[in-house]
Amino acid sequence: MIPILKVPMSDEATAAVGKVLASGMVGQGPVVDEFEAALAERVGNPRVATVNSATSGLHLALHMVAGTEPEGGPGGQPGEVLTTPLTMVATNWAILANRVRLRWVDVDPGTLNVDLDDLARKISPATRAIVIVHFTGYPVDLARLSGILDEAERRFGFRPMVIEDCAHAWGARYRGEPLGNHGNVSVFSFQAVKHLTCGDGGLMVLPDDELHRRAKLLRWFGIDREAKGRGLVRDDVAEWGFKFHMNDINAAIGLANLDHADEVVRRHQDNAAFFDRELAGVPGLELTERAEDRTSSFWVYPVKVDDMAGFMARMKEAGITAGPVQERNDRHSCVRQYAALLPGMDEVSERLVCLPVGWWVTEQDRQHIVDTVKAGW
Repeated sequence: MIPILKVPMSDEATAAVGKVLASGMVGQGPVVDEFEAALAERVGNPRVATVNSATSGLHLALHMVAGTEPEGGPGGQPGEVLTTPLTMVATNWAILANRVRLRWVDVDPGTLNVDLDDLARKISPATRAIVIVHFTGYPVDLARLSGILDEAERRFGFRPMVIEDCAHAWGARYRGEPLGNHGNVSVFSFQAVKHLTCGDGGLMVLPDDELHRRAKLLRWFGIDREAKGRGLVRDDVAEWGFKFHMNDINAAIGLANLDHADEVVRRHQDNAAFFDRELAGVPGLELTERAEDRTSSFWVYPVKVDDMAGFMARMKEAGITAGPVQERNDRHSCVRQYAALLPGMDEVSERLVCLPVGWWVTEQDRQHIVDTVKAGW
């Protein structure tokens, strides 16, 4: 079977981990510092903070910008976070973990990202933050989103903070700039099957110095690890925090994979370009949007098909793994109280299938995938 996901691992990772293990320093130490410096250079933003997972990064981001006053937001309204149902549940469970209400925003069937028209309609005095997902690595239209926030600020007197879930989007760009440079909190995933892996881990990229300072403190209980003595427990804690920090073992894996990830992303993008050319106009299949000002990282390759069950069965028969990868979050009973009419999500959920597009997909593999799709189902 051609898998839809696979772990990308550099040959140098084993030796890098061995060096850390032999050093006797396996917690958050100098290798984390080195990894953060390298990540800051790649992203183009010095305000970075590694964490032990992207889920922790989302939890911490929401804690900082939306979770401090669960009983009321601006204007005394109950606080809520606007978010998309089309994502890994980690995105939205981080909202629930901060005891803030979530409010579903519909999905744009053309992009599979949040429907910005619906988002604009749903911003209110109760909006504490907005979570957007660059689904499969395709960036949301961040300039249009900024304009929506400008209008919200004019109407309501405040500008909701945006948290970008960039879990799929290492290597993606918006108008030539890497994500993490557009005035929002951005959270990347370095989980096992992402373009850049640490085994597990994540990265927060912060838009200002104060949020950066707080993130670095709150990822380790609120204790300043950069102070003399690297965070002695007798130091005063002004704001309590979590145990969300990265360790040197994961950082060593990440450093070993950092250059390797450039080629990983390039291979994903090259395979996707082939599919874009070869699958355009295939009956019963629809491609998603490709805007010229956005460069997707193509974590997977999404298509919309008329007969989802038949398509998946045909792919399996041909030795190709295909499926939705991530299901709509609003179907779960734990969020039933937030149910909303989402016609875009309804349309997408019955048609969305993702194809393998990764670095392991050879030219022969991708031709086999195209030939199988074109043969019909």
